Amino acid sequence: MTVRGMNRNVIISCAVTGAGDTAGRSEHVPVTPQQIAESALGAARAGAAIVHCHVRDPETGKGVRTVAHYQEVVERIREKDDEVVINLTAGMGGDLVVGPDDDPMAWQEGTDMVGGAERLAHVEAIRPDICSMDCGSLNFGNHNEVYVSTPDMLRIMAQRLRELGVRPELEIFDTGNLWFAETMIREGLIDAPYWFQLCLSIPYGTPLDIGLLLAMVNRLPDEAEFTSFGLGAMQMPMVSQSVMLGGHVRVGLEDNLYLERGVLATNAQLVEKAVRIVELMGASVQTPADARKTLELG
Repeated sequence: MTVRGMNRNVIISCAVTGAGDTAGRSEHVPVTPQQIAESALGAARAGAAIVHCHVRDPETGKGVRTVAHYQEVVERIREKDDEVVINLTAGMGGDLVVGPDDDPMAWQEGTDMVGGAERLAHVEAIRPDICSMDCGSLNFGNHNEVYVSTPDMLRIMAQRLRELGVRPELEIFDTGNLWFAETMIREGLIDAPYWFQLCLSIPYGTPLDIGLLLAMVNRLPDEAEFTSFGLGAMQMPMVSQSVMLGGHVRVGLEDNLYLERGVLATNAQLVEKAVRIVELMGASVQTPADARKTLELG
């Protein structure tokens, strides 16, 4: 365990759109591949070293895992910016909506369950710098939806990412997820430096509790870099908290739609605000080239 002080050289990630039901709540949430790419480029110009991208069905706005959409997003970003670090989600394909109590195996609308290898279809095709890997299962929300990511699925994904040379972003939603990430590291499935994302306030994972965040930070391996985030109004307070604990920063419309109370944000505006907070704390913001060195990206 490394004793971590304040981070003076901060990577900012922007989570551009996510897969949640947010497209109807803000005109700024990008939906089409062109919109997602343009929003990612705006975030990069504002100071994000990493852009984290999901894709959506252009007609419905719902999250999908269509390879062609990912390809278009990445091609459009790379046409204008060959430096920004691209981080694609590999979390789609784990949604299980359980049936009613008298027939729980009657899977409901929204179920999309595939194995670990198929969750990487777009990563195989594109080979981004980073892809996210959700390190465990959890009850998602307040009803019958479960996100499923089993140990065997994760081992399959980690091994293939290692072969492809893609850095996994280890998504930690609860302490058991961290335990299994440590297990994969011990098994030699993940190469250093380890890139952890500590996800707080997602029902029902880790609550937004700074004591719990500190406990997870204290468990991280010595060769780990981490970022952490909170949802909604806690997005910006978590910018400063993460930096104070030695970590990096994630903002973006996946996690929060507002710049301030009642004012809808763009991704670029959220990044600009995070940059101001980091710099007012006396820290600097890493460029994409800096982030590539920090995370030892190819």
